Amino acid sequence: MPAEPAHRLEAEVALSRGDFRLDARLALGLDGVTAIFGPSGCGKSTLLRVLAGLEPGVAGRIAFDGATWLGDGVVAPPRRRGVGLVFQDARLFPHLSVRGNLLYGHRRTPEAERLFAPETVVRLMDLEPLLDRPVAALSGGERQRLAIGRAVLASPRLLLMDEPLASLDQGRKEDILPFVERLAGELALPILYVSHEIDEVVRLATDLVLMAEGRIVASGPIEQVSNRFDLRSYAGRLDAGSIIRMRVAGHEDQAGITRFAFPGGELIGPRTDLAEGAAVNLRIRSRDVAIALDPPGRTSILNVLPGTVVEIAPEEGPQAPQAHVLLDVGAPLWARIMRKSVEDLGLAPGSPVYALIKAVAVDRRSLGRPTEMDISLGKRE
Repeated sequence: MPAEPAHRLEAEVALSRGDFRLDARLALGLDGVTAIFGPSGCGKSTLLRVLAGLEPGVAGRIAFDGATWLGDGVVAPPRRRGVGLVFQDARLFPHLSVRGNLLYGHRRTPEAERLFAPETVVRLMDLEPLLDRPVAALSGGERQRLAIGRAVLASPRLLLMDEPLASLDQGRKEDILPFVERLAGELALPILYVSHEIDEVVRLATDLVLMAEGRIVASGPIEQVSNRFDLRSYAGRLDAGSIIRMRVAGHEDQAGITRFAFPGGELIGPRTDLAEGAAVNLRIRSRDVAIALDPPGRTSILNVLPGTVVEIAPEEGPQAPQAHVLLDVGAPLWARIMRKSVEDLGLAPGSPVYALIKAVAVDRRSLGRPTEMDISLGKRE
C-alpha cells in the first residue's frame, strides 16, 4: 500500500475575468512536485494566484491540511496562508545584496514559525559564492535560484511556482531543475509547479493536474493521467508516449547502461549517475514500441516485455493508417503501429503479446539534461 500523502489541498473555486472563467475543483494529496500542465491561456497561473489569495472576487472554498483559506466567511490573506511564490521574473530587491534578498522573508518570520535554516537553503541552492554580490551582477539563472531560496526561507508550508524557468534559455533551465528536485526531496516541501513544457513536467513531477479552458480535466499520478487516451486532446505534447515511474535497480559501467525496475520487471536505459533506489520518470515514445505475438529470438533489442492488449484506438479519419494500442506490461504502455499490423496480428483486447521497446528517454538528473538512447545494444538469445 502506498503511503498517505503528507499534505492535502482541497479547492472548489470560480472566478470570472472578462471572457475567461476559472471553474476548478481539486482534491490533491501533496508529496514532492505536483505539476499543473496545459496550454497557454488555460488558467494555470490564475489558479495559482487564486490559491495564494492574490485574486479578489473568488467564490468557493479552499482548505490546506484542514485549515480553511476560503469559505465559511473566511478569506485568509496571502500572508496567513503560508504559501511561497516564485514567478517567471525573479522580482528581487535591487537595493539589497544577495544575502539581503535571501533573508528578507526569513527575518520577518517569527522565530517559532521558521521551518528552514538559512545555511540549509544556501547549500541546497548553491548560493554561498553569491551572498555578497549585488543582484545586478547575477545571471538569469542565479537570479532565479535566489528567488527560489528567498521564497523557501519565508517558511512556506506550500511552494507555488508559476513557470519559474520560462524566461531562461534551455541551458540555464537544465541547470536549475536539480535545485527544485532538492527542495522537494530534502526539505519535504510540497510544490505546485505550473508549466506547459513537457520536459519539465516529466523531469520533476510525481503527480499531474491537467487543465483546459479554465477547468481541471484530470489529476493523479503522472503515469496514470498521461496514459489516458481520452485525455490526449487536452494533453497536447504528452501524447508522444508513455511515462512510467521506475527506480534505479543498478548500473553496468562497462556496458554503459542503467537498469530500471518497475512492477512489470526491468528495463535497460542509458547509464545515469542516479543512486540505486532513486525514483525516476522514464518516457517511452509510442513510435518506439513494436508488438510481437511470440517472444523474439536473436535480436538487438534488449527490452522485451510480455503484456496484454488493453485497448485499440485507431487514429481518426478513414485514410489514417495508424492505430494506438494500449498494453499492460505491469504499467500502461502505448504503441503506435499500422492499422494493417493490428489486423495481420489479429490484435484485440485481451490478446497476449510482447512489447519490443527500441528507445527510452531518461533524465540524467545530476547532469541536468534529459538523455535519449537507442537501446538496441546487443544480442538477446
